Formats: sequence, C-alpha cells, structure tokens
Amino acid sequence: MRLRLPLVYHPGYSCAWPSTHRFPMWKFSDLHAYLQTQPSVLEASTWHTPDETPPHDWFEAVHEPEYYRSFLLGSLSAAETRRIGFNEETRRPELIRRTLLECSGTVQTARLALVHGIACNLAGGTHHAHRSFGSGFTILNDLAVAAMYVRNHENVERVAIVDLDVHQGDGTASIFEGDSAVFTLSMHCGKNFPFRKSRSSLDIDVEPGTEDREYMRMLLGALPTMLSAFRPQLVLYDAGVDVFEGDQLGHLKLTHGGIFERDRYVIETCVRAGVPVACVVGGGYDRDARALARRHALVHRAAVRV
Repeated sequence: MRLRLPLVYHPGYSCAWPSTHRFPMWKFSDLHAYLQTQPSVLEASTWHTPDETPPHDWFEAVHEPEYYRSFLLGSLSAAETRRIGFNEETRRPELIRRTLLECSGTVQTARLALVHGIACNLAGGTHHAHRSFGSGFTILNDLAVAAMYVRNHENVERVAIVDLDVHQGDGTASIFEGDSAVFTLSMHCGKNFPFRKSRSSLDIDVEPGTEDREYMRMLLGALPTMLSAFRPQLVLYDAGVDVFEGDQLGHLKLTHGGIFERDRYVIETCVRAGVPVACVVGGGYDRDARALARRHALVHRAAVRV
C-alpha cells in the first residue's frame, strides 16, 4: 500500500505583515488553508509540525555565529536589514520566530523524506541567505541548514540541492562552494536577481520568455545526469513558482500546467532513482493571494501523485 505524504506546517510560518510589502508573508497560511480544501491531497497526506526551539548549532553550522546571534538579538545594522529587504521588520520577535520555524520545518521535511521517500514543507527556499548576511527577503538559509543537518545527524554523506526558483540560489551556492559533499544545481533566469551571481556546482541560465517546452528540455538534460554522476542520498528541491508567466518578479513564461509537470518530473525522477526528496515552496509573487496559494500547492498536488 502506498504511504501517505508527510506535509510540514506551523501557523507561525506567517506573521502580521505590512499589506503593501512586496514579500507575501501571508502566503504560507493561505497555502495551508487552500490545501484544506483539496481532498486529493488531504486523503493522501499526514501533517507534521517542526521543532519550535531548534538548537543554535543547526544554524551556526552554516552561518557565521556573529551574524546569526545579531539577528536573534534584533541588532543587525540598518544596512544589513535593508539588504535583506525587511528593514525594521527584521527586528520584530514574530519575524525572528518564523524565520527559525521555517528552517526547522525544512529540517523536519528532510528527516521525513529520509524515512518516507518524499516529504513537503509549506514554506522554505530561503536561498539568498549567505553565510554572513541575508539578502533578497531571506535571512537564514533553510536549504543549507537542512543539508548540513542530515550530514551531521542522519548519516547522509551526499546531498543535492535542486533549485528551480527563477532566481539563482546564490546564498546556497556560496555556502557550499568547494564542498564536494553538496551538489548545488540552480536553473534560473540569468538576467534576473541576484545580479552578482555565485558559482553553483551547476548553473543553468534560462533566457527571459522561456516557455514550458524549452524549459523542460533543459531540465531533462540536467537532472538525470546529476543524479547518476553525483549519486545523492537526499535531494532538497526548491519548487519556486516565480517561473510562472504572470509572476511579478519573474521573467519566464511557464504555465500552471508546465509548473505541475516540472514538479512531478523532479519528484518522480528522484523516486525512481531511489533518492529521497524533500520539497520546499520557494519564491512566488502575486497580489492575488488565492491564486498564489493555488500555484504553490502544485508541488504538493504533484507529490501525492507520485
């Protein structure tokens, strides 16, 4: 009998937030509410919550302790919070707590994937956070935290991070540059943020305006080769939906059908290769909250069909 899909969520993923801010902090609770209306997902899933007090050493394994502790104390400089994009909001206790919860959720998702083969977080994908600074609406790098956690605590020697957000996973790439135990694959629009790129293990530059068929052709040429050559024991999959044709911060032209096919292909390819896959939601920007929630739910809908 097919096992049920573990989904990881905490109400603290979303917190009170300025309605005019470009980052849609409300999308995580909206995604959870939307999934509650989807019988095909609910009937095939189990719900899990992350550790609410993750230990400091999880974060200090990939972030400079001085930066990490300054964030916890609300003492980052104005220049640092401006670079993150949250300014004074960065110092709010609710924002600090939800940042820790999000990373803890991705760690829990990775743990569950190692047991069940697939698991999905309802947040995560904070791939612009570097070792000693945050950027692009991200403060701590959940993908890096989870990758290092499973290496230190779960007897995992090789982790692949497959990042299909429209923006390069520059923070993740910089944290693991030169680390042969982590393969970072970033398939992104090169003419989009960040404009100063890091070097991933494999960077795939997607041209603005790329549509479903060409996008999938590029992905099919990269993912199986990486799995065969690197032989990861876990894949962390950033299923960013800012590749959507109507996304406010993306330059690509994928349809909802194209994103669903992408997500199903990544998950199915990993499972067929015998590699557990832990999914996070990544980026997505739309003032229509319900439309954005539906879009982020594509990866969860794809996962229950694999």
